[in-house]
Amino acid sequence: MASDELGEFLRARRAALDPRTAGLPDDGRQRRVPGLRREELAQLAHVSVDYIVRLEQGRTRSVSRPVLEALADALRLAPDERDYLFTVADVVHPPRPPARPGVAAHLRQLLDTMHDVPAMVLHRGMDVLAWNRGAAALLTDFGALPPAERNLIRLTFLDPGFRALYADWPRAARECVAALRMEAGRNPRDRALSDLVGELSVRDADFRAWWAGHQVRGPRQLTKTYAHPVAGPLTLDVQQFTVDTHPDQLLVAYTAEPGSPAHEALRFLLQWSAAGPHAPAVPSEPAPE
Repeated sequence: MASDELGEFLRARRAALDPRTAGLPDDGRQRRVPGLRREELAQLAHVSVDYIVRLEQGRTRSVSRPVLEALADALRLAPDERDYLFTVADVVHPPRPPARPGVAAHLRQLLDTMHDVPAMVLHRGMDVLAWNRGAAALLTDFGALPPAERNLIRLTFLDPGFRALYADWPRAARECVAALRMEAGRNPRDRALSDLVGELSVRDADFRAWWAGHQVRGPRQLTKTYAHPVAGPLTLDVQQFTVDTHPDQLLVAYTAEPGSPAHEALRFLLQWSAAGPHAPAVPSEPAPE
């Protein structure tokens, strides 16, 4: 499976690279396909064309680090894309992923005390494991969803109400696909991730098209703009923190610049949430630790 993914990724990145960006002169030949030809990639990476063919067809399972470095340089890969290339090439051998973990009690307590900040704990692939009242008010009533549907990427593509929250849905959705592609590459034996990719591929044409593009992205500082039905427009910074005791979990918090219109709108939303019978802070059936 990893070799197939390596070949698909190389083909996608080769097709996406403008030959002029790669420093190749125009040889006058008409191009039947976009991007680099196989022989051009072979020339830039200092390997044989046959080797590129075998890589792209999944017929070579073991690739040396120097060759991967040369391919990454030739394809002008960004840091996230370079990491992904090494991961799917089996240079890094991830262990079999453990069962989906629970959320530690101290993390649940932390969420409960973050009264002024919407926050949640995510597992790989953006599964929502726990959340506070602010996150439910900002995004959706996670407690009303079956546990299998508490996934931000799934909601982004398949839930009309959640989709409508984004002021720029295509941008947010593409970011989701790139993050999911990165996680799937790091954890190729994670059945839940494979099932999510399969479901979204079947049910959403945009997901199928963007997944085929092989864009990848790791965790980073993000800014998202929401068109919230209660609070109105909200531009929020998305802070992501790795949980030391559970490396596959992220603590995610949504904040606004103090004094900004978004800060006032967020404060209104949190006050509205606290005043009414809204969603509980964590699942009523917490997963085992």
